[in-house]
Amino acid sequence: MILPRRLVPQTLLGRAFLLISLVIFVSGMVWFALFTLAGREPRARQLAELAVSMVNLTKAGLVAADPGKRVALLQDLAESEGVHLYPAEESDTVTPLPDTFFFNVMKQAAEAQLGPQSRFAGEVNGQPGLWISFSIDPDDNDEYWLMLPAGRAERPVPWHWLGWGGASLALALLVAWLIVSRVTRPLRILANAAREVGQGRHPAPVTINGANELRQLADAFNRMSNDLQQIAAERTEVLAGISHDLRTPLARLRLECEMSIADDEARDAVVGDIEQMDAIIAQFLDYARGDSNETSVDTDLNALVAQVIARYLRTEPPPQFIPGDLPASTRVRPKALSRAIANLLDNARKYGAAPFSVETRRESSLLVIDVADCGPGLPDAELERLKRPFTRLENARTDASGTGLGLAIVDRIARLHGGTFELLNRPGGGLIARLRIPTQAS
Repeated sequence: MILPRRLVPQTLLGRAFLLISLVIFVSGMVWFALFTLAGREPRARQLAELAVSMVNLTKAGLVAADPGKRVALLQDLAESEGVHLYPAEESDTVTPLPDTFFFNVMKQAAEAQLGPQSRFAGEVNGQPGLWISFSIDPDDNDEYWLMLPAGRAERPVPWHWLGWGGASLALALLVAWLIVSRVTRPLRILANAAREVGQGRHPAPVTINGANELRQLADAFNRMSNDLQQIAAERTEVLAGISHDLRTPLARLRLECEMSIADDEARDAVVGDIEQMDAIIAQFLDYARGDSNETSVDTDLNALVAQVIARYLRTEPPPQFIPGDLPASTRVRPKALSRAIANLLDNARKYGAAPFSVETRRESSLLVIDVADCGPGLPDAELERLKRPFTRLENARTDASGTGLGLAIVDRIARLHGGTFELLNRPGGGLIARLRIPTQAS
């Protein structure tokens, strides 16, 4: 039997426990079936011995008893043992015993001692029971029915054994749960640490006390995390050095052009190029430095977005802010999130078309920030690719002077908060840059 996918646990703990539980349950059912089968034949032979003994005792009692006391003897047998004796008539309606393994073994064992002339029935004249025919005198044609209660052929339910079996099964499942949870706990710890690394953080070293394989896995993960942290630090240091070395001559160039170039238009063009180079260097640093070291604080998200938009109120046309009903406080990294929103607004103004808008709202356990424009949009095949570093689209929406890092920085900041970032084409034209952040962002 194959379980529906929605009923199958998705965690390793759930699946391992389910498999172990099925093994324990199937093993218990197999042992129960074997026990039942193994006890069926002995019970049938025991019932046959009982039936033969009752027939022989009744026959001996009737032969040895005084004729006047036979009725009292039969009454005593009926009251104490539930055994009844009836004369057999040709008009009796006889129902044979069920054709099962149990009753077939019982009949063969009883016939071996009583003789083949004995008859067996499960019901005579509508009265159920275990019926056995016999004759007191072999030379006499008179035949009698000995009826044993039907309960003698039935096996009572062993409730006490079932109770102990159920307790044993529950104990086995509890032990299985403890074992599986102990095995999977280190994997959950590693999965959480790996998630933090994937979000750009540097978790504390993972300590696992368990099997050698799990300890080796934890050591390898810790080495990988340290290597990534060292690489990121070295990259930031190198870029910071390059930035310092480049910005010094850029500052001299700007001073020199302002003092030496008399033509205003040419001077403004050179200053613009210098400022663009400085902005590119700053964006490289933003991407290399990341924001994982910033501490999360309780922040009013609507107020944060309004503060970012306030920087653009003097631009034409200014972006429109549509605040939604958000929690009064959300734990976020305010500087990183402000940088992400500013990058999206800059991207919309540079490559899109007015009007521009920023909308916030709540969707279940997520907080959504939409930055929309009314430009030409993007090809659907490029929506995911443009979130990669150093990626630009060579069309009207892409400026060759850009670094291709703005959207990559936004995507990293979204993942740093445990959220997502996606680009969507608007049905009426334009692009929506959507940030989704959990209400309990990390």
